[in-house]
Amino acid sequence: MKCVGGDFISHFKSLRLATGLSQAAVANELGITQGAVHQWEKGETHPQTKLLSRIAALYGCTVDELLQPEVNETQ
Repeated sequence: MKCVGGDFISHFKSLRLATGLSQAAVANELGITQGAVHQWEKGETHPQTKLLSRIAALYGCTVDELLQPEVNETQ
């Protein structure tokens, strides 16, 4: 799967859903709590920098792609 451009926090849930992973599956893969994933998806907290490469790997993209600003395709 290729990550689409966008702010990490605002797109984390859509990227997770596109991969077919549950919050619990992401949490298990990263060794964190499901509550942490939930907080990221709500924008309440941010993932630790050291986790970004592992998160990007779950979605099949690079960290740079994961963190790209949102691209408006209508422009």
